[in-house]
Amino acid sequence: MPRIEPASLRLCAAPTLEHIDRAALAEYPPSYRAFIEHAGWGRLFGLWLIYPPVRDGIVGRGAHLDEQFRLAYEDGREEDFDWMIEPDGDWQTAARLRVFGWSENGDALLWDPASTPTDTASPTHAGEYPIWESRGLNALHRIGDDLGEALASLRERNPFASEVFDLEPLRADRI
Repeated sequence: MPRIEPASLRLCAAPTLEHIDRAALAEYPPSYRAFIEHAGWGRLFGLWLIYPPVRDGIVGRGAHLDEQFRLAYEDGREEDFDWMIEPDGDWQTAARLRVFGWSENGDALLWDPASTPTDTASPTHAGEYPIWESRGLNALHRIGDDLGEALASLRERNPFASEVFDLEPLRADRI
């Protein structure tokens, strides 16, 4: 599967890193750590916000978005809207997924901390979580075994991706 190494992402300005909780960052998958250490907080491919480990990032905003995702999918399951888990998911997976990124179009990037990639023998995926995308909270697409594979998928399908840079650093303001 194609991949983009997080450290190879092109930034249009210096990354916003001073607010990152480095101790908390150590608890996350290697590809996410590499992304945050290189890019910090910003808008990825003109569309995606990847939440860093700060109170108002993956911890606060991520928890709020987890709740939105969970409620939408619980409602979908009760209504037998099986299309919500197509083409790659199932209801058990949907219940385990956690939000770590959100698009300005309302799509979610999620990982499954209770799972491991199918190719666990690969050193490339050691300590990683499979990455999923929920498009409009109405479908589940598995887009990679780590963030590097997911980045390649996101860039390939994104009409907002710049030819000049991949990430626009944003100020670390409280939301």
